[in-house]
Amino acid sequence: MSKQKIIIAIDGHSSCGKSTVAKQLARELGYIYIDTGAMYRVVTLVALRNGWIENKVPDSEKVINGLKDMTITFQWDEKSGKNTTFLNGENVEEEIRRLEVSENVSPISTIPEVRKEMVRQQRENGKNKGIVMDGRDIGTVVFPDAELKIFMTASSEIRAQRRFLELKEKGLDVNYEEVLANVEGRDKIDSTRAISPLKKADDALVLDNSYMTREEQLEWSINKVKERLADES
Repeated sequence: MSKQKIIIAIDGHSSCGKSTVAKQLARELGYIYIDTGAMYRVVTLVALRNGWIENKVPDSEKVINGLKDMTITFQWDEKSGKNTTFLNGENVEEEIRRLEVSENVSPISTIPEVRKEMVRQQRENGKNKGIVMDGRDIGTVVFPDAELKIFMTASSEIRAQRRFLELKEKGLDVNYEEVLANVEGRDKIDSTRAISPLKKADDALVLDNSYMTREEQLEWSINKVKERLADES
């Protein structure tokens, strides 16, 4: 594999395995995986540490003012074989996964100024390239100049079936039709939302993994990376 590095932006529908592919690619290529969800968790952690959240309601002004003192970065941890999140150089990977953070992250992530700052830091993380990032507007908004853009999809029925089996394995009592309705509802919301709607970039390659194994979709993705690196060299 070439020593030259690129930015890989992965967008797509919910429950189609974007994060799985992104993390696998990062591991295979020795790239950094930018975990957008972890970034919002870091802001939530800082807000909790400083008492800026009361009864799950954040003090938006204090959170916004505090953003200037937060630098979020990622590193690959060889020992654990995991992507690791850092706040101002402090490893907070375990702390941001705690229940208290999970219960408070949603209201934090809805603050427009927080999203704006997270996008700025995502771009900062990508300055040296060699990153993989997934979401719904990575190739259109965050990294419109990414060398490789992948748009992942699968039929709503297959995505619902995957999600249904995943929930059943966790011991949850779920109904397939309800899961399907939820997947289709999320598709509509994601595609029509006012801020950062789900949209395929004009130059994105479509990866329909309806009938692909994880190994097959990883192989497909790596081949596309090799092609892009060959084009860039």
